[in-house]
Amino acid sequence: MSVAEQRVFRIGEVAEQVGVTTRTIRYYEELGLLDRGAERAKGAHRHYTQEDVEHLHELVRMKELLGLSLDELVTLAEAEQERAALREQWHQDDASDEERRAILERALDVAQRQLELVSTRRQALEEFATEIEERIASLQKRRRSL
Repeated sequence: MSVAEQRVFRIGEVAEQVGVTTRTIRYYEELGLLDRGAERAKGAHRHYTQEDVEHLHELVRMKELLGLSLDELVTLAEAEQERAALREQWHQDDASDEERRAILERALDVAQRQLELVSTRRQALEEFATEIEERIASLQKRRRSL
């Protein structure tokens, strides 16, 4: 189905589907997380495809799940865009083995950066969970002593 044949959504519909405000969507566009803003004429209505809705939903999910700052979310999204571009290069029929090795090296570097970001978040969550477990143990100990 071509882009012209796809159903388009207005910004309010997207906001409702994803569970964010229209202001958030505009801000994500400003940050470069959504590229729909570049396609519209100044003052024209924003229109989004189902793919845009899914992309925004994934961004919101990553931000909430990992507790990312907007800068970290931008970094993670840029890494995903870079990985997509590398996948496209990989599938070019005229790519030599040497070019494919270079693509793999860059892809490994990108994936490693993503893992470092996620691992840092996971470590912070584990430390927080440990603090809560210690509080629970302390409260249970106090309860038993009463």
